[in-house]
Amino acid sequence: IRDNFKAEADSRGMDIVYEGTFTEASQTDFNVQLAAAQSAGADLLFLPIYYTPASVILTQANAMGYAPTFFGVDGMDGILTAENFDASLAEGVYLLTPFSADAEDEMTQNFVAEYQDRFGEIPNQFGADAYDAIYTLYQAIQAAGVTADMSNEEICDALIEVMPTLAVTGLTSAGSEMTWDENGAVSKDPTAVIIENGTYVTP
Repeated sequence: IRDNFKAEADSRGMDIVYEGTFTEASQTDFNVQLAAAQSAGADLLFLPIYYTPASVILTQANAMGYAPTFFGVDGMDGILTAENFDASLAEGVYLLTPFSADAEDEMTQNFVAEYQDRFGEIPNQFGADAYDAIYTLYQAIQAAGVTADMSNEEICDALIEVMPTLAVTGLTSAGSEMTWDENGAVSKDPTAVIIENGTYVTP
């Protein structure tokens, strides 16, 4: 992700003025990295990380009066419901996500309503990914003609063979079809959103 971001930034004439890293053990304090980014004049912070450490970064940046534009990837999805996080600090955050609970298509709205009914909360992309994974597996089992008397190895081989032939419209494919290559890698359209008034909005 870092390499692709740098290549795209270079092609657009954007300067990367600071790069910071952290370990699992140090993901509760980002003041050193934030101070370095602020000192370097970074007005956009790219955060290709999960929402838990991202929520800490937004909180600590706010405490030090540092207000760059924040841009995350799909791991940022869930930040609005992160534990002990002031969701208003996510206002204006950009992120890539394969799923938006605010989408108006029937498939999404049915899923969100059922999810809320069962679990009492609005799903994020991780819930939608799990739904799509099971639904895709179901379609693959049907397409491969899997039966209960087949061995684990036979089922595995049958699914590997059939996956590149599938085209599935799911919750996380933005209304288009997901396909898979011979190595099992999925291809689907990305979606960029901005958080406005506590919801995802297509910019």
